Amino acid sequence: MSQSIQSVRGMNDILPGESESWEQFEETVRAWLRSYGYQPIRLPLVEPTPLFTRAIGEVTDIVEKEMYSFEDSLNGEQLTLRPEGTAGCVRAVIQHNLAAQRPQRLYYMGPMFRHERPQKGRYRQFNQVGVEAFGFAGPDIDAELILMGARLWDDLGLDSVKLQINSLGQLDERVKYRAELVTYFEKYADQLDEDARRRLHANPLRILDSKNPAMQDIIKGAPSLSRCLGAESMAHFEGVQQVLRDVGLPYEINPRLVRGLDYYNLTVFEWVTDRLGAQGAVCAGGRYDGLVGQLGGKPMPACGFAMGVERLVALMRESWGDPEPQGVDVYLVHQGDAAARLAPRVAERLRDEGLDVLFHCGGGSFKSQMKKADASGATFAVIIGDDEAEAGEVTLKALRAEGNQDKQDKKQKRVSVDQIADEIMNVFFDGDDI
Repeated sequence: MSQSIQSVRGMNDILPGESESWEQFEETVRAWLRSYGYQPIRLPLVEPTPLFTRAIGEVTDIVEKEMYSFEDSLNGEQLTLRPEGTAGCVRAVIQHNLAAQRPQRLYYMGPMFRHERPQKGRYRQFNQVGVEAFGFAGPDIDAELILMGARLWDDLGLDSVKLQINSLGQLDERVKYRAELVTYFEKYADQLDEDARRRLHANPLRILDSKNPAMQDIIKGAPSLSRCLGAESMAHFEGVQQVLRDVGLPYEINPRLVRGLDYYNLTVFEWVTDRLGAQGAVCAGGRYDGLVGQLGGKPMPACGFAMGVERLVALMRESWGDPEPQGVDVYLVHQGDAAARLAPRVAERLRDEGLDVLFHCGGGSFKSQMKKADASGATFAVIIGDDEAEAGEVTLKALRAEGNQDKQDKKQKRVSVDQIADEIMNVFFDGDDI
């Protein structure tokens, strides 16, 4: 007996029962993004590896040990399953010259891939919604992206998500701050963990993002980036905060919020919750003005964010449970040779009218088929036997009638095939009885 094949660890099936929550989330997200004027863009799952090493930074966990990279055996090209979406979106904007005529507001949805130790809220294949804005230099777009998050949490009915913001300033300011950090952490070199020692001279800002409890007292004593920010950076950050204050959105300035990717500058933000254990961030982003030029395009301002779908769906399910499965409008029951020939035509005619029809397959008695019809959640059963088929008629039965079972059993009647769609639509929209 052959051994069954299992899914790859950390790459999960989304089964019926849970997938309805995903669809509800996706439908809500698409409507929310349309309301802000963002347009969809669909990006490849696989990109050239240099795209990510140049964009994300070589001294990052993602590039050093998390990317699924491989050599294309047909042409020797180095390729990578996308670990995040911003780099690919920037590549597409440059390649297709999308922002040449006007600024762009874009979004994408789909799977990302990182080789991590799977745990709740962190998987090897995970899904993100990414939102990117190109060509906007002022703090107003930063604030809009943040306000968008607040509206989505309201649309999803989530009340446990809090906002943290910070400013990373510009490159020259971070270079000055970097030197201060190195000097500070070198004093504690014997107390730094392995990751911190590795990053000390390559990317010391990432030490601030460490979740190691043993490192927290040292990190709390580190100098603050704000002391290195110039007047323009401070004014930009104040502009973002002014919008948030004007609309009454609460926020916390977190001076240790540095983000995990190298391309950010100025505003960075995270939406966090305490209801998902250690994986508390559900949405994160900020400004990355230098990335377009870094990847070969004409320099332009840009900013965006990404949100983790698994984590947000988990919050939705914890708060509200799973939505009730949506039953079809009609379950079509049939028995007999003449009925079997007529039934598909009736089903397609009903679908032509916009009705959802579940066509019974596999035979069986009328009694067994009616049990399945009732269990399907359908509003109506359309029943066709040979006698109905020969008369060009069907029996329409209400499965979700009000009242007791005796009354429900009487809510049925025979109608002609030509009238069945109208009869059902009249019950739906005009409230007529069967």
